[in-house]
Amino acid sequence: MWFLPLLVLISCKKSEDQPGTIFEQYFEKQVLNRPYIITNANDRGNDITAQYAGYEFVLGKGNDYYNGPLIATKGTSRYEGTWSSNEDYGKLIISLPSPPGEFEFLTRSWRFTSKNIPTLKFAPWGSTEDIQLTMVGQ
Repeated sequence: MWFLPLLVLISCKKSEDQPGTIFEQYFEKQVLNRPYIITNANDRGNDITAQYAGYEFVLGKGNDYYNGPLIATKGTSRYEGTWSSNEDYGKLIISLPSPPGEFEFLTRSWRFTSKNIPTLKFAPWGSTEDIQLTMVGQ
């Protein structure tokens, strides 16, 4: 009977070396730590893509697969924010500092409308507003 407590302890311990789920592995390999540029930003019929010319955005891996740092760079300027997602990666929440003012448009909850890697397309989460964002991995 001494092996029963040992069996319980072994089965409850989660290995640090275990890879994540298929979704987590895919998100880490295809999205995280890659530079993305904005190729389309549309705010209620107004094309504001030019505001993001020269910016690169990198979603870094945090302590888990569902949140982490977000770094935006343009030339020598660097801005730090955060990102988070839900378990099925259907939602992406972006938080960036403002200023610069163009980050106000990006700072919101987005839903993925397409994940055709390297192209990611978004619309606002829980809204039917005419707002779209497209980012392409480099």
